[in-house]
Amino acid sequence: MSGAGKRQRLTLRIAAIPMGLLALSCLYPIFFAVNNALKTRHDYMLDRFGLAMQPTLDNFVQAWTRAHLDEYFLNSVIATLGAVILLMVVSSMAGFALASLRFPYRRFLFAVILSSLMIPVQVVLVPFMRTMLALNLVNTHIGLILSYTAFFLPFSVYMMTAFYSGLPRELIEAARIDGASLLQVWWHVMLPLGTPALVTLAILNTLSCWNDILISLLVMQKHRTLMVGISALKGQYSDQIPLFFFTAGIVIAAAPIVVLYILFQRRIVSGIAVGAVKG
Repeated sequence: MSGAGKRQRLTLRIAAIPMGLLALSCLYPIFFAVNNALKTRHDYMLDRFGLAMQPTLDNFVQAWTRAHLDEYFLNSVIATLGAVILLMVVSSMAGFALASLRFPYRRFLFAVILSSLMIPVQVVLVPFMRTMLALNLVNTHIGLILSYTAFFLPFSVYMMTAFYSGLPRELIEAARIDGASLLQVWWHVMLPLGTPALVTLAILNTLSCWNDILISLLVMQKHRTLMVGISALKGQYSDQIPLFFFTAGIVIAAAPIVVLYILFQRRIVSGIAVGAVKG
């Protein structure tokens, strides 16, 4: 037994070497971005890959004020929070209905929602923009919030339906016997029970909305979001290497997502398996 345990520990140590190298390869781009964002133009020209000898926050200040990242950051926060809240409410109600209620064409409706996951975003961009223009929703926060909700809703509904399908129907029947309406059953029973899935869903949708460029570029053509604004920095400030290439703006944009992932990484990993386990 001891010999087998030693061999197992040796195997794990050997396997940890390539995994450690892989982790370092993933961490190096983050270090490279932060290190270069702290450099001055003079330090960068002297040594592009060396450590920042005279760290400065001037690049962050310039990116935040002169490049209007403060305005772009606010636009992203408004659009992301609005879309995530709306997605949680709608997907929770739809998932409850599809998983627990019995009504005509329920399975067909769920199949349509699943099939929409297979449609590339690029295919529907032309009718999407025509609809947005007809409704006067272009260059509005509500337009971007509704756009995010429409594009990310199928996956959200699927995930909540899969989660609610694993809950016992006796809970709903007991609440109905006590005189609760369907809305009360959803609010007092299903919503609290679905909190783990909703938290995971909120994290995943936050990542999707925050990192989006294509949809926000089409909808918010005048009032840019943070990622669109970061992408435009290269053309606007090509003569100021630290502002873009040292990725001061990118570090600002990535910081909230990195913090969110560090805090909820276990929730994200477990949430990806919700549909597979519950479905």
